Amino acid sequence: MSPRKAAALRDGGQSLREHLIATAERLMAERGAAGLTVRAIAREAGVADGVLYNHFADKEELLACALRARVRAVESGLGDLPEPGAGTVEAGLRAFVAYGMALHAGILPVLAGLAGQPAVLARFAGGSVPGLDWRDRLLAYLKAERDLGRLAPDARVEAAARMIVGVCHEPVMTALASVSPPDAPAPAPGAAGPDDAGLDDLVAAVLHGLGRR
Repeated sequence: MSPRKAAALRDGGQSLREHLIATAERLMAERGAAGLTVRAIAREAGVADGVLYNHFADKEELLACALRARVRAVESGLGDLPEPGAGTVEAGLRAFVAYGMALHAGILPVLAGLAGQPAVLARFAGGSVPGLDWRDRLLAYLKAERDLGRLAPDARVEAAARMIVGVCHEPVMTALASVSPPDAPAPAPGAAGPDDAGLDDLVAAVLHGLGRR
């Protein structure tokens, strides 16, 4: 990419750093993350290989940022989460669980490709913005419903949130465990989760533990 084109990117509202993240995220979505190299990202972005190191400490930082962008891209297609006090708590929890399952299924192929790169996953986990992640929003929702009096005042909302997150993580972890070598094909989207009956049972169990009013 020439300096003139890089300047045009900045003038258009997207910095070169943002362009590199967007390029890496698109490659992850189209080709998976396994074997994704700095050279491939740079070539697709139209820059020299070394340019990436002017904007990122290393490849792991770039891939962690791209993974975060992939999560946001998947979330953008999942619709809105319920607000506290709207509808029933049961319907709200059901929506949060369905959202969590769809989110994890959507990012599973990318996570599988990064299974052999723990440094990237550690950077990704360490760079999350408090309050924006699905699990943070789930906990905030449960706390708000408790404050509204729609759950028992002593409801253990943190435990309930961990239980729901665990249910959504389990199919993903099972699928990742089945990926042997790092270059093995990633599992297809659509990690198995609870069916409608199983989802109803899960929500009922969570509500029972929370002391729904």
